Amino acid sequence: MKVKEILNLINSFAPANTALSYDNTGLLLGDAEQTVTKAVVCLDATPDAIDFAKENNAGLIITHHPIIFDGLKSVLVGSAVYECLAAGISVISAHTNLDVAEGGVNDCLAKALGLKNITAVTDEEGFSFRKGTLSEEMSAEVFAGYIKGRLGGVVRYTDAKKPIKTVSVCGGSGGSELELAKSVSDALVTADVKHNVLITANEINFSIFDAGHFHTENVVVNPLAERLAKMTDKVEFLPFSGNEIKTV
Repeated sequence: MKVKEILNLINSFAPANTALSYDNTGLLLGDAEQTVTKAVVCLDATPDAIDFAKENNAGLIITHHPIIFDGLKSVLVGSAVYECLAAGISVISAHTNLDVAEGGVNDCLAKALGLKNITAVTDEEGFSFRKGTLSEEMSAEVFAGYIKGRLGGVVRYTDAKKPIKTVSVCGGSGGSELELAKSVSDALVTADVKHNVLITANEINFSIFDAGHFHTENVVVNPLAERLAKMTDKVEFLPFSGNEIKTV
């Protein structure tokens, strides 16, 4: 199957035109006409992910985070761009378009947390996160442990001292959605929450949970690979989840 045909599959449920204006999505590296029989699905084109692709003779890597985001000033041995080019591996990246897609990052995060009655919440820029309800109310402390049990990793949070039933979720860096999330839910689960946002959450008496960028987004890798596999039997889609940043 050609790389451009796989890109068309992705665009059928996560159209590139739904990505935010600053984003970089689509075929970012390689040859649209390249024929591949195996593709690796992962968050980032890390050295481990590229090695995994080489070991499995995969001619394509599908990432969530763009392999090229800011302007390139050099392409050196050891960099992801160089290593993929040298190995003849094309790279497709689906970023904010996959965040907002039905069955994308935010839906997968909501489902990983066991939320029910999941709906989309859209901000002024057209980006949508999700909200849903827990099966039972929890305190912030109990909910923090619940998140850790579901996602792993480390959870930082503020405690509004109120029961949590309705939860907003935004995979990756979603601290900017604080005010909107407060207007529709009892808590927000996201990542990369800056210190000033935590302070603001305390000031407005709202519970926000920073569950880590990797852990709030890695939940999409297996479902994405499974989804693509159902759309074609010409390519084997191999999920790779080995790029977690270690914590103690």
